[in-house]
Amino acid sequence: MRFTRPAILAAASFAAIALFYLLREHWAHALGLLPYAILLLCPLMHFFHGSHGHNHPGGKP
Repeated sequence: MRFTRPAILAAASFAAIALFYLLREHWAHALGLLPYAILLLCPLMHFFHGSHGHNHPGGKP
């Protein structure tokens, strides 16, 4: 099944609007989860971006 550009744009717009209203109604809960989200994102960032620009020839750190 192939999605067309207008269908993707409509789905993305709907998701953005839904996220806006969800966060607006539950802002206190979302802010309470923020420290945990940051803690979960740190290992993911290290995992996915660990080797960018660190090619050291000769074994130098």
